[in-house]
Amino acid sequence: MAAIDASSPVPKYVQLRGLLLDLIDEAELRADAPMPSERELCQSYGLSRMTVRQAVDQLVAEGRLYRVPGKGTFVARPKIDMPLRLSSSFTAEMKARGMTPGSVDLDQRTVPAAGHVAKGLGVAPGSPVHVIERLRTADGGPMALERCHIPAPLAPDLLSARVPEQSLYDLLERRYGIVFDSGDQTVEASIAAPGDADLLHLAHGSPVLLLRRRSYQNSVCAELTESTYRADRYQLHTSLARPR
Repeated sequence: MAAIDASSPVPKYVQLRGLLLDLIDEAELRADAPMPSERELCQSYGLSRMTVRQAVDQLVAEGRLYRVPGKGTFVARPKIDMPLRLSSSFTAEMKARGMTPGSVDLDQRTVPAAGHVAKGLGVAPGSPVHVIERLRTADGGPMALERCHIPAPLAPDLLSARVPEQSLYDLLERRYGIVFDSGDQTVEASIAAPGDADLLHLAHGSPVLLLRRRSYQNSVCAELTESTYRADRYQLHTSLARPR
């Protein structure tokens, strides 16, 4: 077992955080496995309880560990990379990671486009828009809330043609010939609204990632989706290259 270097300028709690991360990343501590108690960590590494608690608190804040009141601290499941690109559907992304995707319909309706939705889609205010609200799951656990807006003229009978848990992108392509060829996406940190937190099985006030994506076909915006993702299950990922 690696030891804490008392002569290092790196704070001891930072060193302990790194050692615990090594145990997690090397699969010596698997997802949902209990962590050693603070007392055990103090004895193993020769540290004070305050130092140990500082390291564990930081890992909890980062989503690498989680606490269960009255039971202890456990290893969190690895976060899922959220690629910053015109992505395939949530269904395809989860399947690619060996997870079973799921979807719970919360509501669907056709309504006049409100101002911000009309602006995002590039249509006149009051134009008919399909709204589909879903809770997206992976391996049965809630992952994200998704509110999708699609101009009704592009897919007139979309709401009656949908089948629960069917990939919306697959349906748009197969039935209406809508294939997205470009898009833009913004991501920001926020706090889960109480209703959203309940659906996502989060404590009120938990951090979330808010995504706003517009997808285009031939320069026409065909989808505006506003999603709330669990920040403890997702991390942003993108590839970088030097511009030519």
